[in-house]
Amino acid sequence: MAESIALHTKLKPGTEDEYADAHAHIPPELVVALKEAGVKNWRIWRSGLDLFHVVDVENYQAMRHALADHPANVPWQARMAELLAVKDDYSGEDAGIQKVWELP
Repeated sequence: MAESIALHTKLKPGTEDEYADAHAHIPPELVVALKEAGVKNWRIWRSGLDLFHVVDVENYQAMRHALADHPANVPWQARMAELLAVKDDYSGEDAGIQKVWELP
């Protein structure tokens, strides 16, 4: 059963258009790598500089470990590091944003 993980990242000021453009042109090899790592869906919302992600994935930590040094992910993460205020950590040790409540 897949899990849903919420994430929060923040853009550097002035990079909003570059971030949107990058995500309008996700490299096909990255899409394949994400799917092979168990990602079922990944959605991102933006409010100002704040980015909110919801990732549906088989195993979040396993996905992070699988993509940490993946040749399709490394250049993507380098590009995102230019746009994000804080570098993404692919150690696989994070658990995303803590869920407080869910409609039963």
